[in-house]
Amino acid sequence: MSKAPDLARVRNIGIAAHVDAGKTTLTERMLYYAGVSHKIGEVHEGAAHMDYMIEEQEHGITITAAVTRLPWRDHLIQLIDTPGHVDFTIEVERSMRVLDGCVIVLDGVRGVEPQTETVWRQRTRFRLPALFFINKLDRPGADFERALATVRERLHAEPVAVTVPLPDYDGTVVHLIEKTRLRFGGERGEQVQVAPCDETTWNRLRSWRESLLLAAAELDDALAEQVLSEVEPEPEAVWAALRQATLDGRVCPVFAGSALRNQGVQPLLDGVTWLLPSPTERPPSRAHRPDGGEEWVAMEAGGPLAALAFKVQLWEGRRHVFARLYRGTLKPGDEVAIPGPNGALRQERVARLFEVDANHKTRLDKAAAGQIVLLAGLRWATTGDTLCAPAHPLWLERIETREPVLGLAIEPQSSVDEEKLLEALDKLQQEDPTLRVEEDQETGQRVLRGMGELHLQIAGERLRREFNVNIRVGNPDVVLRETIAQAAEAESLFHRLIEQPDGRKLEMKAWARVAVEPLPRGAGITVTAEPRVRPEGAELNAAQRDAVAGGAGGALASGPATGAPLQDLAVRVLEVELFGALSSPQGLRVAVAEATRKALASAGGLVMRPIMATEVVAPECDVGAVMGDLQARRAVIRDTTTLGEMTIIHCDCALDRLLGYITDLRGMTRGRGQFTMTFNRFDVA
Repeated sequence: MSKAPDLARVRNIGIAAHVDAGKTTLTERMLYYAGVSHKIGEVHEGAAHMDYMIEEQEHGITITAAVTRLPWRDHLIQLIDTPGHVDFTIEVERSMRVLDGCVIVLDGVRGVEPQTETVWRQRTRFRLPALFFINKLDRPGADFERALATVRERLHAEPVAVTVPLPDYDGTVVHLIEKTRLRFGGERGEQVQVAPCDETTWNRLRSWRESLLLAAAELDDALAEQVLSEVEPEPEAVWAALRQATLDGRVCPVFAGSALRNQGVQPLLDGVTWLLPSPTERPPSRAHRPDGGEEWVAMEAGGPLAALAFKVQLWEGRRHVFARLYRGTLKPGDEVAIPGPNGALRQERVARLFEVDANHKTRLDKAAAGQIVLLAGLRWATTGDTLCAPAHPLWLERIETREPVLGLAIEPQSSVDEEKLLEALDKLQQEDPTLRVEEDQETGQRVLRGMGELHLQIAGERLRREFNVNIRVGNPDVVLRETIAQAAEAESLFHRLIEQPDGRKLEMKAWARVAVEPLPRGAGITVTAEPRVRPEGAELNAAQRDAVAGGAGGALASGPATGAPLQDLAVRVLEVELFGALSSPQGLRVAVAEATRKALASAGGLVMRPIMATEVVAPECDVGAVMGDLQARRAVIRDTTTLGEMTIIHCDCALDRLLGYITDLRGMTRGRGQFTMTFNRFDVA
């Protein structure tokens, strides 16, 4: 059993990037150089230590965020390797929520790519200090300086180089703080050969060094004075100043190398320990109490427990929960409380604690603030739940999940597997909040909804392999939303005699006038229920006011065109008329709901489809054919960029017109083209 580490020497970091930038390859080298693994597992061979799922090995991609830990220079690095494919972006989102810093990996040829921007937005939301690793510098067309330029242009961040490649890159990098040349020898780059930087090379790289010193000196007056006086500062002073600038979010230190060629990884590990924060250096987390108050949770082992469940995973067929402790300690057998949305507390008992290395776990006798651990025995805790001391209930900020955009009709091949399928789908949804199972009201089919074709494909493969459920699937079905075409008003008089069980007749009567109008994309729905009341002098009581708001809101569940959920519109209840005791809350609710439905029908429904921000990479000689095909799919071309022999096309296109697009693209480009897409908005295509 392991003991809790010294928090000052802990670094909780994530590795994140666009798909195929080399995250998992980099992680494998980190584990090897730290002595955790004795063999480097290669992604292209399906042998990566962190890609332990069979689907990950077969597809050659990371699907689920994997947690591991490694020692480096008297520090403990707890590391999460996240997926790069946009379909699994929830894995990045919930990982970023519980980390203290991150390493963003960039392809040295392409620089910042679409999923890099998504990852950066997630990082920014949680204000995580970040380092960059410019990878694949051994590839033809790689350009370190251009990659940094894309960081400034597309991420609006300030990259500061710490290690830079020589202009004619041969695997050597120059360390700008230590003023040394680093070569990576041995069979797998494990021998770092350090040599003083010669004068000729140093003169060529002097501008990089000056930029580094100026950036580091911004928050350090003593260092600034040395730089301005042209006095050579000590490396420790530069490290300390750069660290402060990194923690403040002013700069992002950058390291260079090629993970596949075992180059530049050890300086990056040094950078993680020197420049990224320990758990105690992160700002306190805001928590809400059931009484409506707030408190700030500082990272300390003392005080009542506060932890966040950020992931549910089935492990050897049993339910386990990943959690990050923010305050207090936790031991096997402890009772924890899970606050519900209405202030209700559900109590559970933690059966066992584990520390995790990919798909291996080790028992713990105690966990303390700052640790990321695996908990067994929790039946009800889900992604985003707070685990707290029963005597001190609170809840931390939840983890946002995106709405699915693609659906697939799914059914068991044999009716005897119906219950097994339902149970398996429930377990998949517990693990992945972006997977949803719904019943199609029109067809009666069961529909599995997710973030994209690959997402649904992997879910289907897991149903067959892990749960032994043979399934049949239909064609992909794009999720729709509706809005309205124009502003409109409508009124409705509700007047009805309802016969009671005892034979008496109950009369209800109410009148309402409602207006609807479209809103800009992404504005959501607003309901204003402050009507003028007739006759003059009459007022609504509390129950009637609730009924008016409920009637307007309840009518928005489905749109007038296809019955899809509505969004981006405003509803205003303009006027209601009361008829004394006849205008019960139920009658008012029906009158307002009917007036709202009439107004929506009069305004006209507009069907909105998922619009994807799409980036297509194609050889320059095939750009004409690719552009023509995109325009035939009614894509809106935003711009194009040329990088060497390849051209990058940025466009917006409806998701339903991109289903199966990769096959057509490869046909047009003789297998050389590729594309990525990220959900942008629902809009009229």
